[in-house]
Amino acid sequence: MKGFLEDANYSIGLLDEGATLADVIDNCIYEHTHTGKKAFYVGDLGKLVRNNIQWQNVMAPIKPFYPVKCNSTPGVLEILGTLGVGFACSSKSEMALVQDLGISPENIIYTNPCKQASQIKYAAKAGINIMTCDNDIELKKISRNHPNAKLLLHIATEDITAGEEMNMKFGTTLKNCRHLMECAKELGVQIVGVKFHVSGSCKDLQTYIHAISDARCVFDMAEEFGFKMNMLDIGGGFTGSELQLEEVNHVIRPLLDIYFPKESDVNVIAEPGCYYVSSAFTLAVNVIAKKTVEYDKLLPSGVEQTRNDDEPVFTYYINDGVYGSFASKLSEKLNTIPEVHKKYKEDEPLFASSLWGPSCDELDQIVENCLLPELSVGDWLIFDNMGSGTLGEQSAFNDYQRPLIYYMMSFSDWDDMQDAGIASDTLMKNFFFVPSCIQLSPEERFSTAA
Repeated sequence: MKGFLEDANYSIGLLDEGATLADVIDNCIYEHTHTGKKAFYVGDLGKLVRNNIQWQNVMAPIKPFYPVKCNSTPGVLEILGTLGVGFACSSKSEMALVQDLGISPENIIYTNPCKQASQIKYAAKAGINIMTCDNDIELKKISRNHPNAKLLLHIATEDITAGEEMNMKFGTTLKNCRHLMECAKELGVQIVGVKFHVSGSCKDLQTYIHAISDARCVFDMAEEFGFKMNMLDIGGGFTGSELQLEEVNHVIRPLLDIYFPKESDVNVIAEPGCYYVSSAFTLAVNVIAKKTVEYDKLLPSGVEQTRNDDEPVFTYYINDGVYGSFASKLSEKLNTIPEVHKKYKEDEPLFASSLWGPSCDELDQIVENCLLPELSVGDWLIFDNMGSGTLGEQSAFNDYQRPLIYYMMSFSDWDDMQDAGIASDTLMKNFFFVPSCIQLSPEERFSTAA
């Protein structure tokens, strides 16, 4: 691996033991208040280091392959690459990003279930051979454009609770796997393993039991066709909670020991995305407009009015929305609540409020109803757990300005990287020391991820 990108326009603040994430946010808000109130992220890259240590402690030897679409900012990709994590890519641009890190093609898998022929050709030229497939049309497309492809058959799970998370399901049935193997045999395409995915919203961990059992059936089926299978991908759905990680491991470990023991030489991998980055990024947004609204228009349908008519109700507009950092709000519930940055008294009254993005679009609602102290234009709101979903993507809203990203890491996390033997001189060039007692200047002390 070459190390960090030479042309990456960013740096990482190395905090001393007296500085905290809150200090960085306070200092950035101080600077933005004087230079232009743009939305910004603070990314704690040390969280990635800690999450990787936790993964190794709980899930080893299952190797993580990080889904690049989850957060493709250069600081994230380069830290994870340095940690030895593999990458799951869904497009040519993602494959190119990872290749620029010097990642070996063997540590990249192409996971888009609906691949463009031109991007399959790109993968072939780049030597990225491992990819997923769940139907015969996709199989034929791959055979025409990538003769050296090694396929993971993507099988469907019995996760019926994830319907609210995604309407379109991917994955084939056990019955259809036999048909796909017959087609692959005729076309001369290699099938080397199985993939399944259990949604993070799935509450029934028995789903893993059925999925691993089904995967074993596919492996046995492959022997009849002469395929040499050596990989099992248990997908993503890891929320970032250590408890959830341990619960999943408690369920799958005995099954893996039975169905895919060490002597079987089957490499088990996973695709933790939100697990690594969600809690690592905090978003700060600024209130750009405010108005008073009728209470009954703010209430969700079916909710009875219980407030005093004399009590004001506020709608706030902020400088980021669903056409930017809150894009996931269009398809799922927001998993974070706003925190007011300014100090207010404990007994200060709270008012029914709603939060909207800057587009003035009827879809650009971020929070439908919450209780907040009365805010003024120019006040700041903080959202944590914002590292997954849209970072690195281009907005569909023409006037949307991508938030600045300030990367940081504590000395203790840096020491953990050094202890693990993965801190190089090349990596160190991206760090600078941040004393806890000074104000941080975005222009002079931080660069931003483009």
